[in-house]
Amino acid sequence: MNETKPGAISAEEWQLRVDLAACYRLVAWYGWDDLVFTHISARVPGSDHHFLINPYGFLFEEITASSLVKIDLHGNKVADSPHPINPAGFTIHSAIHAAREDAQCVLHIHSPNGIAVSAQKQGLLPLSQQSIFALSSIAYHDYEGVALFDDEKPRLVRDIGDKNFLMLRNHGLLTVGRSIADAFQSMYLFEAACMIQVRAQAGGGELLNIPQSIVDTAQDQARAVTRGQGAGLAWPGLLRRLDRIDPSFRT
Repeated sequence: MNETKPGAISAEEWQLRVDLAACYRLVAWYGWDDLVFTHISARVPGSDHHFLINPYGFLFEEITASSLVKIDLHGNKVADSPHPINPAGFTIHSAIHAAREDAQCVLHIHSPNGIAVSAQKQGLLPLSQQSIFALSSIAYHDYEGVALFDDEKPRLVRDIGDKNFLMLRNHGLLTVGRSIADAFQSMYLFEAACMIQVRAQAGGGELLNIPQSIVDTAQDQARAVTRGQGAGLAWPGLLRRLDRIDPSFRT
């Protein structure tokens, strides 16, 4: 079995592979990775039941477009690949992909800042500009242990509902996007909001919350500041950054 090459698949799938490999590299570059133990999945263009995910055992900084593995909703490989995947790691992702047509990309991390805030009873607080975007579409899911079993899926689906930011209690952060760029930018804001919250709390002073009336307008503000382009405004620059650091994610 060989790794997937550009000529063997559609141009749309290859571009998705490049973007997904870039997302893995960016997660590593920002220091959000947890050895090999989280996942980013993306729906294959033209298919409701096929997805791309990381080869299990690879560090995120090693992942390339051709090394990504194509699987079905049960975590079974549907195309030749020399690499194993972790079906248990796909439990959370498969539940959300199956329930949400708009879930083109599901990004899950175990960042220390995110876990620290997920362990706080009040969860994410409206302390920063970054936080208002997450708070405008946030949900919470209680910890049930390592996500190994399918019987957790209905509760995950119930808890996330139609939200795009999910705080997994005592566990980490998850974002859903209509594109890989959307999921990444949402995670950037989510993780930044958690980091700011932990630092603000560590300062020991009285904290000042942003009014709910401002949180309620966050989505309108996001559209205005990105000139309607959403995550598409920053994504090309992030790819240029990766090309300067190490363009091998494209291979």
